[in-house]
Amino acid sequence: MREYIDSLREADLLVEYEDEVDIVFDAPKLAYGTDRPLFFHNLSGGHRGVMNLTASRETLALALRKDTTRMVPELAACRYDGVIIDEGSIQTHSPDLSKVPVMTHFPLDAGPYITAGIVFSSYGGVENAAIHRMLVSGRDQLIARIVEGRHTYQLMKAAHAAGEKLSIGIAIGVHPAVTFASCTRVPQGRELAYAAELLGGEIGVRTLGNGVRVPDAEIVLEGYLTAQNAPEGPFVDITGTYDPIRSQPVIEITGIAAKPDPIYHGILPAGAEHRLLMGAPYEPRIYQSVAGVTKVRDVLLTRGGAGYLHAVVSIEKQTEGDGKNAIMAAFAAHTSLKHVVIVDPDIDIHNPEDVEFAIATRLRGDTDIMVVSGVRGSSLDPSRIADGMNVKVGVDATIPMGREDEFIRAGWDA
Repeated sequence: MREYIDSLREADLLVEYEDEVDIVFDAPKLAYGTDRPLFFHNLSGGHRGVMNLTASRETLALALRKDTTRMVPELAACRYDGVIIDEGSIQTHSPDLSKVPVMTHFPLDAGPYITAGIVFSSYGGVENAAIHRMLVSGRDQLIARIVEGRHTYQLMKAAHAAGEKLSIGIAIGVHPAVTFASCTRVPQGRELAYAAELLGGEIGVRTLGNGVRVPDAEIVLEGYLTAQNAPEGPFVDITGTYDPIRSQPVIEITGIAAKPDPIYHGILPAGAEHRLLMGAPYEPRIYQSVAGVTKVRDVLLTRGGAGYLHAVVSIEKQTEGDGKNAIMAAFAAHTSLKHVVIVDPDIDIHNPEDVEFAIATRLRGDTDIMVVSGVRGSSLDPSRIADGMNVKVGVDATIPMGREDEFIRAGWDA
């Protein structure tokens, strides 16, 4: 992460704060007001921390070593085949989470939350990595939101069924490529290999005393996901509204390791970095899925759609039904997707006004809108039906084939 921070500084993208900034509300407020990466040199009594590390397409592309205009197609072509290099073990010492500058983000939050901690887990020879929000509930205890059905949940349930706890390592302050890989649905156990691929081909890992492998990080917590549950929440999630209180698993922390003068990474809930990391990893998946039914140009999960619920897909139609096929392919690739708009290549999907123009001039409501009811949506959508079901809407805002001459946009370019 420090090398990436240096690259931000060299590109004049980093905003640095030398004066003291409080971890309760103040640092989150500063992150809320900008997309630029922030470096705090004095967080609540001398700690160091960063926020907004990849809060814009520009900084995400820098982290992933991609061109912003080709990022989605290039990510869609990844093979998850990087090399993982064993660099030995990690020695931990007695944990005290009160010494870690964990932030409290909003007034109604249940308390301080670790928001950029990657949970590496291992059970039965299978590894996983994923970000989970974790409420600090004691000097050596966290309560984690473990979404039902996801891979961490499956490994946890398997361990508990065998009468065991799930061994985990929590890495805070990693290179953003590792964070991105951990947010991506990849083939089982391939998160570290994907991170290695994004980093140029290889990644080093070290093994904790409980057998879990973790990459280079500023802070590493060693512990176990237990069968004990406790109330978790309220917490502001991706839509900027409060997720409800749930009974969630308790994590017991048995050890901590940190670099000298570590740099804590916090992600602002519902902030630009949160939304980009929630949505951008799904864009290559949608790209791959739509490529199976027509010629796809680009995919965007929009900021206005909380970076997660709304997509715009640019296609080059081959047959008249391609727009609707693309709608179905997008929903299949990202099951939490709520609304998707399909547009022609001349529409700039990163320009909301251009997308609205396509809807205004190329859409017929009686033939070009697809409504799919009774399907599972996102648990984070406050308009969801109580059991998690919802309604999805697809909009085919493409030009009818054979009528292209009627839709030529005036301009001076040849």
